[in-house]
Amino acid sequence: MSEIATDRMRKVKSILVTQEAPLDANSPYLKLAEKYNLKIDFRPFIQVEPVPVKEFRKQKIDILNHTAIIFTSRNAVDHFFHICQELKIEMPADMKYFCISEQTSNYLQKYIVIRKRKIFTGLKTAQDLLEILKKHKNEKYLFPCSDIRKNDIPDFLKEGGYHYTEGIIYHTVASDLSDLKQVFYDILAFFSPSGINSLFVNFPDFKQNNTRIAVFGPTTAKAAHDAGLILDIEAPLPNAPSMTGALELYIKKANGIK
Repeated sequence: MSEIATDRMRKVKSILVTQEAPLDANSPYLKLAEKYNLKIDFRPFIQVEPVPVKEFRKQKIDILNHTAIIFTSRNAVDHFFHICQELKIEMPADMKYFCISEQTSNYLQKYIVIRKRKIFTGLKTAQDLLEILKKHKNEKYLFPCSDIRKNDIPDFLKEGGYHYTEGIIYHTVASDLSDLKQVFYDILAFFSPSGINSLFVNFPDFKQNNTRIAVFGPTTAKAAHDAGLILDIEAPLPNAPSMTGALELYIKKANGIK
């Protein structure tokens, strides 16, 4: 955790989480709000827009010339199958699917009959998925992704000499946050560099003042540093692997709770 200047250690009453509101009634955010009597709001700072079929065609990708597809999010699944529908492409029964997590592989059921397919699932992270890909070097991979994505999977495939194609199927853009101009929170919680970018796209003159910034992951932390923000809360921590865990540690300290 970064050093916290004592003059920034002020009581926390409100938090804006820059993501969709959780659907789960047992969400740790809701429990946090209840436990410490906090106002926690949710607002996605980024949104995804599909790549039009006309634009996808310009990439000159022959989907059926691949034997395996790599999915790292539900967004990728949705936009990939939308493009297939537009192009009237049906996935062959022997197509293999490599998914970053069980959540993503289960989501495939929306589009294909899973029990008849070859699906390989990582535990949660890209690193987990890379371990699985190492055992399947002879596939022809298609990696459908956003125009803004992490480099770990493409770099691994390229350096390992894998046969792969990257297909941009959706764009990640800043949400319109103009209605938040006069709204202030004690803490803003960010989860990606795109979220930090959206803050300054919407509010080019943003002054941090007493607003505490919470970030998840090293790439988000770097983006916040590069944007000139002071980082008050960084996750994951050894004793708090989640954003809610890191927030709770800070709130206890800032609000003087033993």
